[in-house]
Amino acid sequence: MIYIYNDYGGTHTTSLAAAYHLNRLPVNRKLTKEEIVSVDYFNKLQTSDMGKLIFHGVDENGDSVYTVGRGSSKVVVPALKNLSVILQDRFQSNETIVFSNTSPTVPFAMTIGGLFSRRLKIDFIGVPLLVIGAKQCCQNILQLVTHTKNTKNIKAGSIIVLENKNVPISVVET
Repeated sequence: MIYIYNDYGGTHTTSLAAAYHLNRLPVNRKLTKEEIVSVDYFNKLQTSDMGKLIFHGVDENGDSVYTVGRGSSKVVVPALKNLSVILQDRFQSNETIVFSNTSPTVPFAMTIGGLFSRRLKIDFIGVPLLVIGAKQCCQNILQLVTHTKNTKNIKAGSIIVLENKNVPISVVET
C-alpha cells in the first residue's frame, strides 16, 4: 500500500500525520513544542514544493508514506488518482493507494501561523501559532491517521480518496 497525506501546504498537518503514521510521535498525550518543531518537514516546505510527493518512510506493515501540498488546486488529487490508474494498468500493478486529506484537522491558529511563517516569513509570530495549532489538533490528526490506516482491508489495487469530512474531529483546548 501507498499512503499519501495531502492538504494545502503539505508541511504542517500532513507532516504530523506522516509522523503519527510511522509511529514517530507519542499517541497518549499532547505533543510538546520540541516534538512538534522537530517533525520532518514541519514548517520547512516552500510554495515551490507544492505538488511534490515527499517520501517520509515505510510503516510497520511495509507500506510507504508520502505527503503532498496541493495548494488551492482542486485538481491535484484527481490528477494523481488518474495517473495512478494509468500506471496500475500499464504496469499491471496491484498496489493500493490511499490519498488522505488532512485539511479537516487544521485549526485557525495553524492557518494564521502558516500564513505568517511560510508566506510572510515572520517566524517569531507564525511558529508559536503553529505550535498552538498543532497542540490543538494533534489528537484529531491521530484519529484521522487511524481512520486512514483502517482502509487496509480494501480490495488490493484500489485507489481510495479520503476527504475525511466525517472523521470525528473534536475541539481541544490548549
